[in-house]
Amino acid sequence: MHELIESLRGKLIVSVQAYPGEPMRHPETMAQIARAAQIGGAAAIRCQGLADISAIKGRVEVPVIGLWKEGHEGVYITPSLRHARACIMAGCDIVAIDATSRPRLDGRTFAETCQILHEESALVMADCGSFEDAKAAYEAGADIISTTLAGYTGDREKSVGPDLELLKEIVAAYPDAAVICEGRIHTPQDAVEAMNAGAFAVIVGTGITHPTSITTWFKDAVEKR
Repeated sequence: MHELIESLRGKLIVSVQAYPGEPMRHPETMAQIARAAQIGGAAAIRCQGLADISAIKGRVEVPVIGLWKEGHEGVYITPSLRHARACIMAGCDIVAIDATSRPRLDGRTFAETCQILHEESALVMADCGSFEDAKAAYEAGADIISTTLAGYTGDREKSVGPDLELLKEIVAAYPDAAVICEGRIHTPQDAVEAMNAGAFAVIVGTGITHPTSITTWFKDAVEKR
């Protein structure tokens, strides 16, 4: 296992992203939030978009997991080799890409993309939506396997919290892999349960860095009491 990946074992990774049109949708704002997350103890930052990757990489001293979202359906997380290479050029230490079997923008499979990136000395995080995705990612040699897309690809029902069932299945099958739990980890207890279920590390996004969603949770709780 690469030493950078090993450094994330048992740690919290924070996803710092804002959606288009939102008030915080600005690279400098994202960089400030990323820096605040690092001060709070984040072992790495996950972010999207070339401008955000570049701005955050210049502000933090922890590894940056970069991706590039294009579109809203099908494969939109780093959907081609070109997108992956651009993320690396922008400064990310690990590039996250969709690892499903769905058609990719350039026609390459995940395995083909992963092989080329490894030949170029890049580290690859596989965003998976099912056990079959994780199996293919493991066989392709992905450096990290994550549950990022669980509940979003039609392969599995969307769980209320993190998909611990999928996490346990992947960990049991590939105990030597860096299997990260990402998706719907909204509380510290969710994170603890994911770690207890065998996660190599956890990624928390909305529950830390998306104030609109957090405000909605509190508003709903207050108004429905």
